[in-house]
Amino acid sequence: MKKIVILTGAGMSAESGLSTFRDAGGLWDKYPVRQVASHEGWIANPKLVTEFYNIRRKELVGVKPNKGHILVAELEKEYDVTVVTQNVDNLHERAGSSKVIHLHGELMKVCSSNDPDNPKMQRTLTAENCIVEPGTKAEDGSLLRPFIVFFGESVPMIEPAMERCMEADIFIIIGTSLNVYPAAGLIRYVRPEVPVYLIDPNPVETTRRNRITYIQKGASEGMKELTEILKK
Repeated sequence: MKKIVILTGAGMSAESGLSTFRDAGGLWDKYPVRQVASHEGWIANPKLVTEFYNIRRKELVGVKPNKGHILVAELEKEYDVTVVTQNVDNLHERAGSSKVIHLHGELMKVCSSNDPDNPKMQRTLTAENCIVEPGTKAEDGSLLRPFIVFFGESVPMIEPAMERCMEADIFIIIGTSLNVYPAAGLIRYVRPEVPVYLIDPNPVETTRRNRITYIQKGASEGMKELTEILKK
């Protein structure tokens, strides 16, 4: 069975109604990034950070996977599919994707402030109970923080993602500007002979020399077109 690796970014979930970060009018226009998505911001005002991610969770549980997410999941009928996502939402999983690598953390999880990557200290929240009261403690006594890779922190899942990219027989990029590293560098680990498909309504620049098939559409319409291409 051929292996497909799909790298997704904010444009994958935008059609579901989730706010993006970097686009005009996005979250970074409303919240200074260093206040809500850095270790320094967390130390300075954990209450603000906790409340920011509470708002984002409430937004997430109120939306559904879009057709693009569903078509990605349906590729598993014919291929061995790994999704590598820069998104912290759980829409890929909710659409049915079984192998998802989250590079930047998971919004519906919280963890220890002292040991964020310790799975024993991580909790998965539910749609019914997705609010964390500021000041809530983890099992080790530290403040419970969002399971999010803050700016400046290491990206622990980047190595598993690199390994999957090196194994890919088909590589697909959806809804990412390829400006955010280390995720943007994953294309370098794809073997030169592997076909690459890039789905985005906006022009995306890449340094990859090999031919890339551009599908200049949103996630859902782009995945519809790509599904037909792969059938041929």
